[in-house]
Amino acid sequence: MISAAVRAALDEGRPVVALESSVLAQGLPIPANREAERRMRAAITARHATPAITAVVRGAVTVGLEGADLERFLRREGVGKVSARDLPVAVAQGADGATTVAATLACCVASGLEVFATGGIGGVHRDAPYDESADLAELARSPVTVVCAGAKSILDLPATLERLESLGVTVVGYRTSEFPGFFTAGTGLPVPARAESADELVAIERAMRALGRPGALLVVQPPPAADALGREEVERAVAGALDSARASGLRGAAVTPFLLAAVEAATEGRSLRANLALLEANAALAAEIAASRARGAQRR
Repeated sequence: MISAAVRAALDEGRPVVALESSVLAQGLPIPANREAERRMRAAITARHATPAITAVVRGAVTVGLEGADLERFLRREGVGKVSARDLPVAVAQGADGATTVAATLACCVASGLEVFATGGIGGVHRDAPYDESADLAELARSPVTVVCAGAKSILDLPATLERLESLGVTVVGYRTSEFPGFFTAGTGLPVPARAESADELVAIERAMRALGRPGALLVVQPPPAADALGREEVERAVAGALDSARASGLRGAAVTPFLLAAVEAATEGRSLRANLALLEANAALAAEIAASRARGAQRR
């Protein structure tokens, strides 16, 4: 199901930016999740683009979550977490599901959306190298421009960047030559390419498609400087969070929200402020990219 606002924008060739719903229903605490939704939506609409939150609503894949359904997701009333592999089950069972990055990419492909903004992608976990996010495989096969602040700081960032290379995902730094670490601007890891404008990013994506390259263009943008945390501080916080997770015996999907909450506590809430700021900044850049794409389509 595509909302009326998103359908009208697509039919008229106006820019649309996809957003995931898992960050609202699972990733951020209440009431910060509501602030994130407001700030991302405002950043997109201010640039004359249409936001499209993806979700599974009572078994219907939905592009443009809004109204009472959005309120239920923000209140977390019986909403599960849905990755790409879980979409068929959620649909068949009539469930409510908040879409991860991987599931949102699948929704983008199914509905024709070509630009997606998120916070940080998933990747290779530190304690279990075999534990790799489904985000990476979906990025490798989804022809979508994805704007993020790198991968989440709790992950093995060098291994994640290596896996992106192995999977053939084109990674471009937006006004940065380093792979961001979600809460941090610098990681010491170089990105293979850099771009200075939305128009340049659109040109790279067009070249990808002309060459028959599958998969996403992954645009990595550092968190806003005023809210970014220091690399050493984040590493200390993550190390402590990992120790706590091991002691608690956590496994699987419960690990990431636990680690993010532990880092928030260790940084006295500053990681949460950074998270909100980078979500807003990524939504703004994605809207600029979508607008550039729309202008280019009108000229052709």
